Amino acid sequence: MYIRNPVEWSLDQLKSAGATLEFLVAGGRRDLTAPPAIRRIAAADIRDALAKGLDDFAAFRDDVALICVIYPIVGLILARLAFGYALLPLLFPMASGFALVGPFAAVVLYEMSRRREQGLDASWADGFGIVHSPAIGAILGLGLLLLALFLLWLGAAWGIYAMTLGPEPPLSILGFARDVLTTARGWAMIVIGIGVGFLFAVLALSIGVVSFPLLIDREVRLSTAVKTSVRAVTANPVGMALWGLVVAGGLVLGSIPIFLGLIVVMPVLGHATWHLYRKIVSVE
Repeated sequence: MYIRNPVEWSLDQLKSAGATLEFLVAGGRRDLTAPPAIRRIAAADIRDALAKGLDDFAAFRDDVALICVIYPIVGLILARLAFGYALLPLLFPMASGFALVGPFAAVVLYEMSRRREQGLDASWADGFGIVHSPAIGAILGLGLLLLALFLLWLGAAWGIYAMTLGPEPPLSILGFARDVLTTARGWAMIVIGIGVGFLFAVLALSIGVVSFPLLIDREVRLSTAVKTSVRAVTANPVGMALWGLVVAGGLVLGSIPIFLGLIVVMPVLGHATWHLYRKIVSVE
């Protein structure tokens, strides 16, 4: 017997939750295709995926911009909650949490890219046709898992604040910024927060980067999709790390002008994720 560390405990809890979701959404459904082979990717593949994602965005910009206007609206609501209810320390964790739930939020974009790739109609209405997919139960179940991960991250972020600058809420925005940037406790909060946030980001990336596109593309079980996503990340540690940096950098840039940049950043990253999936997962 030994005391498990927080990472082990979180993985065990997610494994248990995943097994429960598999039972609830699979309904006896079997894989109709063999587990796909995984390719190795390089920086050139990521650049190409981004270029294709930008091309998709250009083709769908009117439809996609209308859909993705929800992201800055949600961001502004989060900001209002943070400023209005003494949740200012959670403003950045909430904004960065877009990276955790982003793979689920982009399923409509994956479907639009898939349909365009096949020469089919690919408007926003066609993208929302994903709700009629046989995989919608698995997609929603996996989305709930990522949402739970996001809530765990917020809880961890508040705990880090309480141990460093808290537990009392900040008295003002300027005072909070000063404490974060000019005190030892503030720097400790930044360092610990980045470290813990990195673990959450790696876990979310491993679970979702390939699984959602795979569920849309092929008849596979939820467990097969998640295992394939994890295999893709472990087979491409450098490439996936680079992709993670691209996503994080894009979300930071998109969030700076009161989240309005997310109207462009989110759809480009969403479409690019589909093309990255095509490069990682073999069609054979």
